[in-house]
Amino acid sequence: MLDNNQLLRFTTAGSVDDGKSTLIGRLLYDSKSIFEDQLQAIEKTSKKKGHDGVDLALFTDGLRDEREQGITIDVAYRYFTTPKRKFIIADTPGHIQYTRNMVTGASTANVATILIDARHGVIEQTKRHAFIASLLQIPHIIVCINKMDLVDYSEEVYNNIVRQFEDISSKMLVTDVRFIPMSALNGDNVVNKSENMPWYQGAPMLHTLETMHISSDINKVDARFPVQTVLRPQREGFIDYRGYAGRVASGIFRKGDEITVMPSGFTSKIKTIDTLKGELEEAYAPMSVSITLEDDIDISRGDMIVRSNNKPEALQDIEVMLCWLNNNPAKPRAKYTIKHTSNEQKAMIKEVVYKYNINTLDRIHDDNELNMNDICKVKIRTTKPLMVDSYRENRTTGSIILVDDSTNETVAAGMIV
Repeated sequence: MLDNNQLLRFTTAGSVDDGKSTLIGRLLYDSKSIFEDQLQAIEKTSKKKGHDGVDLALFTDGLRDEREQGITIDVAYRYFTTPKRKFIIADTPGHIQYTRNMVTGASTANVATILIDARHGVIEQTKRHAFIASLLQIPHIIVCINKMDLVDYSEEVYNNIVRQFEDISSKMLVTDVRFIPMSALNGDNVVNKSENMPWYQGAPMLHTLETMHISSDINKVDARFPVQTVLRPQREGFIDYRGYAGRVASGIFRKGDEITVMPSGFTSKIKTIDTLKGELEEAYAPMSVSITLEDDIDISRGDMIVRSNNKPEALQDIEVMLCWLNNNPAKPRAKYTIKHTSNEQKAMIKEVVYKYNINTLDRIHDDNELNMNDICKVKIRTTKPLMVDSYRENRTTGSIILVDDSTNETVAAGMIV
């Protein structure tokens, strides 16, 4: 029997046509994780496109535009199960203009799989995706050196690419990097070990994913409860009920805990922790609950309930590592809406501290212009305090997005330093 602790979320990234969708199709196909009607539909579509066999990429390229162009535009999520583990795959786009989709797909991943075309080696998009994975603090990276069949399964080509990637990863916050030479099209080292590369002594990709140790990315120490709404049911038995509903972002809350409401600073104790199934003695991340307090305090959406002996910082000036995602450049000192947990405030980018040259990872100072796919450190000023932790300590309370009020588009995603 499988349990939730065996769930692994991984994302695929790489440049366009590196074979990401084909790799996932091969994983699903060889692990027999495809329903018969799906397989029949893909076989029919493959014949229409003139392929001799099954076009494995079609298992993930579901949008009509993607199939017509043979590329992945949106983030395609797929689910499959083996006897050892359950998986959620986020197949992300390779084109540079869709890097923002890669940020979305990688934001919740335990593992990042970065594909490299063996003919081309490490290119700019490889560096960008690896750097984003390190910023998002994805603990494991699997570098899939694909299309080895097109370089005669050369060990020398493989070793050269390993050295290229190690040169850039040494400048990043990456702890676990593994390399697998493969041919997703032919199935070499994807589910089954390749007979064409006897020089490779490691495990194929599926075995690596099944046996990799995954630790929880939820902060279990710092208790944080962003309030989403206030419950005041007007029916018999609940006339005097005032509950604060939301999702526990991190840590554990127990009945009787001394808490502080931020940013007001009022203190109280937890009276009850309620769910649809009844009252609980404790709640922990990522549970959705309603908390009642012993004292009547004015609390609204965007406030945060924390334990009194462990408070986050309440800041209006925040330093953030920012990925600019919008086609349009950032407007100088323009106002944006910043979204942090359940809190929304107006905000302004005060200063671009530095930008990164994605090819060399050098810092560029005295350049205040932000364009699509720029990665930079900025200072943001908000109209009211946000209750924040650093992203390194807490993924939920350490992340923000910026929204353009005029278009309602998400223009940037950031990790609080």
